Amino acid sequence: MNQSVVIAPISESLPEFLSSFQYSKIVVIADNNTKKHCYQSLKAVLPKHSVVTVSPGEAYKTLATCEKIWEALTKEELDRHALVINVGGGVMGDMGGFCAAVYKRGIDFIQVPTTLLSQVDASVGGKLGIDFQGFKNHLGVFNIPKRVLIDPVFLKTLPEREIRSGFAEIIKHCLIADSKKWDEIRQKDFEEQNWVDLIAHSVQIKQQVVEQDPTEKGLRKILNFGHTLGHAVETCFLNKPAGQRLYHGEAIAVGMIMESYLSFERKMIDQETLTDIEEFLFATYGKVNIKPEDVEKIIALTRQDKKNKGKEVRFSLLEGAGQCAYDIVVTASEMRKSIAYYLG
Repeated sequence: MNQSVVIAPISESLPEFLSSFQYSKIVVIADNNTKKHCYQSLKAVLPKHSVVTVSPGEAYKTLATCEKIWEALTKEELDRHALVINVGGGVMGDMGGFCAAVYKRGIDFIQVPTTLLSQVDASVGGKLGIDFQGFKNHLGVFNIPKRVLIDPVFLKTLPEREIRSGFAEIIKHCLIADSKKWDEIRQKDFEEQNWVDLIAHSVQIKQQVVEQDPTEKGLRKILNFGHTLGHAVETCFLNKPAGQRLYHGEAIAVGMIMESYLSFERKMIDQETLTDIEEFLFATYGKVNIKPEDVEKIIALTRQDKKNKGKEVRFSLLEGAGQCAYDIVVTASEMRKSIAYYLG
């Protein structure tokens, strides 16, 4: 499996891609934010096309929104020789790609990720999906986009909190696969990081892993470090008032501290490594206020994790900084201890 990722100005990469194909129709799918802030860069170099606009945010990553997209594609009379261009963050890429992958059994699509999170993680690897009945990415498929076009200039349209959220996945890639890069980034403050360099670094790591295990039967599970408890925390906070909800990266930072503690408890990392991780993550993200009544909800949510087998909740845990093991069974009581450790 070879997924082509191009890091370049969209004004160059998009026309170059389109010059290699003859599409019957082109549809851009964007949310209200990316339609306003990013779409003009594509419009300037696109031939005749139409635009489908949806509401932004994880709360709209649902079957109901997919129905609106499919209805729009049907009204446009898209055939199987058409192209969908998804412009936005991870939600847009996941959902737009999912819609393209199942429309008429699949039409070509490309991803134009506009957030740091989607540029370093969500747009690479062909995982597509939507949330269902409150469970993250519960419905989905694996399908590789024809191209991923990354333009770092889009980061200038983002608030700092969005950039910080994306940084969590960069940290994760370093912790699971590159101890030297981990040592490098933790010596710098958030404001001093080189995003262009770190985007290329994360894309390279993720591509190497995905090429060895496209459908997550084994090695690709290491990309889920921090995500078993992190996704559960994120889902738990989705049900809270809008002002209390967490961005994906913020929840993954929580999960990485908890799961680093589990790694320490299993004697897979030493005390110094655990301390380095938690100090850096707390300094970058602060501490999330998890209420006592949320603890059992979080643990229950891990039972829906896609890495599980039977009733076993399986984690990916660190084997020292820069390495990761997967399919490690963790009990509810161990999870409780890790949450208590995070809350300190």
